[in-house]
Amino acid sequence: MEWNLKDLYESIDSKKIKNDFNKLEKNSLSFAKKYQSKINDNVSPNIIYSALIDLEKIYEGLGKISSYASLLFASDTNNEKVSQFYQSTSEKVSLIRKNLIFFFLDWNKIKNSTAKLIYSSEKLKKYRNLLESERKYKPYVLSEAEEKILDQKSLTSSRAFNRLFDQTLNNIIFDIKIDKKQKRMSETQILSLLYDKKRSTRVRAAKSLTDGLNSEKRLITFIFNQILSDCKIINELRGYKNPIDSRNLSNEIKLQTVNGLIQACNDNNSIAQRYYKLKAKILKINDFKDYDRYAPFGSSQKKYSFAEAKKIVLDAFEDFSPEMSKVASLFFDNNWIDYGIRNGKRSGAFSHSCVPSVHPYILMNFTGKIRDVMTLAHELGHGIHQYLSRKNGYFQQNTPLTTAETASVFAEMLVFNKLLSNENSDKEKLYVICSKLEDIFATVFRQIVMTNFELSIHERRKIGGELTWEEFNDYWISANSKMFGKSIKISEFYKNWWMYIPHFIHSPFYCYSYSFGELLVHGLFAKYKSEGKAFIPKYINLLSSGSTLSPEKLVSKVGIDISDPKFWESSMYLMKGLVIQAEKLYKKIKNGMYKNLKFVTTFYKYKLVNIM
Repeated sequence: MEWNLKDLYESIDSKKIKNDFNKLEKNSLSFAKKYQSKINDNVSPNIIYSALIDLEKIYEGLGKISSYASLLFASDTNNEKVSQFYQSTSEKVSLIRKNLIFFFLDWNKIKNSTAKLIYSSEKLKKYRNLLESERKYKPYVLSEAEEKILDQKSLTSSRAFNRLFDQTLNNIIFDIKIDKKQKRMSETQILSLLYDKKRSTRVRAAKSLTDGLNSEKRLITFIFNQILSDCKIINELRGYKNPIDSRNLSNEIKLQTVNGLIQACNDNNSIAQRYYKLKAKILKINDFKDYDRYAPFGSSQKKYSFAEAKKIVLDAFEDFSPEMSKVASLFFDNNWIDYGIRNGKRSGAFSHSCVPSVHPYILMNFTGKIRDVMTLAHELGHGIHQYLSRKNGYFQQNTPLTTAETASVFAEMLVFNKLLSNENSDKEKLYVICSKLEDIFATVFRQIVMTNFELSIHERRKIGGELTWEEFNDYWISANSKMFGKSIKISEFYKNWWMYIPHFIHSPFYCYSYSFGELLVHGLFAKYKSEGKAFIPKYINLLSSGSTLSPEKLVSKVGIDISDPKFWESSMYLMKGLVIQAEKLYKKIKNGMYKNLKFVTTFYKYKLVNIM
C-alpha cells in the first residue's frame, strides 16, 4: 500500500544524501567558474552543448534529493522529522541552485541573431526547444542578483505558505455523525461521503466539510492572500501584464489559445446543465443541490479491490498497446504506487516524474469506488508518459502542463471504453456513461470554473488590498453559478469549498491545463477511432517526445491545430454525444429501473430530504 522509495535513497538518514549534496555543491561552483564568463555573443555551439550536459547532471542530482524529500513529506505531512528534512532540503537545493542561475540569464542576454545560429546548429538539435523556450522569458527576466534574491526569498514566501497550507489542511479533523455514531474523518474520507447513496449522509458530509474548513478560515484566507500578494509582486517585478501570463509562458501556450479554450467551455456549460437535469430525474430529486452531483445510482455502490482495479486498467491498456501495459505493470510490480489512506498523508492523487535516472512514483487514496479505478488509470497515464519521456534528459523529460494531461486523460478514455464494453445491462451502461460524464465535467467545466475564480481573485488583488473571507466566497459562488445555471441549487455549505483546493496555492492557474488535456484527448481519441492501429505508434511517439517540441508543434504531427478556436468547439461533441446516449438509455429503462427502490421521506435537521 505504500511505495518503495529506495530507488531514490535508503532512508532519511542515508549518508549518501549528505555526500550527494556536497558533490553537487562542489560541481555547481566548478560549473560557475568554468562557464560564467563564456556565455556571451562569442559563445560557440560546442560550449553551450557542453554546459547543458554539465548543468543537466547537476539539476538531476538536485531533483533526485528534492523528489525524495517531497515524496516523503506527501506520504506523511505530520511527521516532524520528515517536515524538517523537507525544509532543510529545499533550503540546500536553493543555495546550490543560486550558483547556476547565471546560465540561462546570460543565454537570454545574447543577441537574437547569435542565439538563432546557436540553437539552429545540428549539435544542439536535442536542446533546441529548450533554448528557444527560454528565450521567450527574456522580457521578464531580472538581473542575476535579483533572481538570486527572489529564489532565496521564495523559501520564506510562496514555498513556506505552500507547506503551511498542506499542514493546516491535513490536520483538520472533520466531525460527522453516521449511523448514530460520532466519527472523526480526514479530508479524503469526508469528500468520499459526497458520493454516498444516502442523501442525509451527503448533507452531513457537506456540512462537516464546511464546518471543518471554517475552523481554519482565518488562517487559510491569510494564506490565500499571501499567495495572491506574492504573485502580484512577482508579476509586477517581471513585467507580466496579466496574472495568467507566466503560466501560459511555462505551458508554451499563447494567450489567445487559452482564451479560445476558456470561451468554448463557458459557451457550452449547457452540456453539463442538461446532464444534471437528467440526473435529477433519475434520482427523483426536485431540489437538486451541489452535494447531489456525485450521488450514485444503479449498482454504483460496487466496490473494487485494488487487485481488481489493477486488472481492469492493465487489460484496457493491453487492448490498446502491449507496450503501454508493460510499462504500467512496472508500477505494480516494483511498488511505485502509494494507494493506502492514512492520517497525515496528502489528499488527492499525483504522479511524480522524479528524474530520468530513476522512475516516476504515484500517490493516490484508493477507496474502492469506480472513480478510484479511473484515478488509477489517470495517474498511470501520467506515469507511462513520464517513464517513456525519460530518454530526453532532465530538461526535456517533462512536458508543459497542457500536454502533461494528455496521457492521463487518454488512459481514462481507454478504461472507460473497457468498462462500457464489459457491461451488458442498459442500467450498468447508463451508470458507466454517467460516471464518465461526471469525471469529464469535473475535468473540463469545473477546472474552467476554478480558472475563472482565479482570474477574478488575482485581478481583484491587483486593484485592491487583501480579500476578505466573504469576498472569496462570493467570487467562488459567482464562478460556479455560471456552470450550474438553473440545473443545480447551490447550498449554503458550498460557499467556502475553494479553501481545500491545493492548486490555487501550489500552482496558480494550473487548472485550465486539465480542461486543455481533456478536450485535446477528445480530438486524439477521434483520430484513434478514425485511423485504428495506425494511430498507436504516433501516440507512443507523442508521449516519448517529452518537451522536445512545443505543444502546438507536437500535436500538429497528428493533425490537430490547437490555435484554432473551432477545434475546442468541436471537442465538445463527445460530451454532447454521451449526454444524448445517457438520455436515450434512461428513456428506455425508466419504467423499470427504480421500481424496486423505496423512497422514504424523513425530517432531517437541515431540511426535508428524500433518503433512498
